[in-house]
Amino acid sequence: MNAETLPAGSIPDSTYVDVASVPWKATRFPGVEAKILMENPATGMSTVLMRWAPGARLPHHEHVAIEQTYVLEGSFADHAGVCSAGNYVWRRPGSRHDAWTDEGCLMLAFFIKPNTFFD
Repeated sequence: MNAETLPAGSIPDSTYVDVASVPWKATRFPGVEAKILMENPATGMSTVLMRWAPGARLPHHEHVAIEQTYVLEGSFADHAGVCSAGNYVWRRPGSRHDAWTDEGCLMLAFFIKPNTFFD
């Protein structure tokens, strides 16, 4: 459930999300699917469960604000290293990179603002 879908003044103190019932949606990047768990289109803030197929890749992009990622299964990498299951990486505002996975991965990502892609 997203804050913008509720009538004004009716945002509950706690919003529980039945993650299993949220559909996977294809992104514009082959092999990358997402479940949006929380989103505020007015600010760009979101929490997203992402599933990357083996060999999936995100092209060169910039993190407009801090991005945080916790890897639940598999691993993904960039020029600075590999983040594997059970580990966490955050990226500073203004950082740029490509990201990829060889084996596939499942991750929980937290965005304050959407990334800017240069593809």
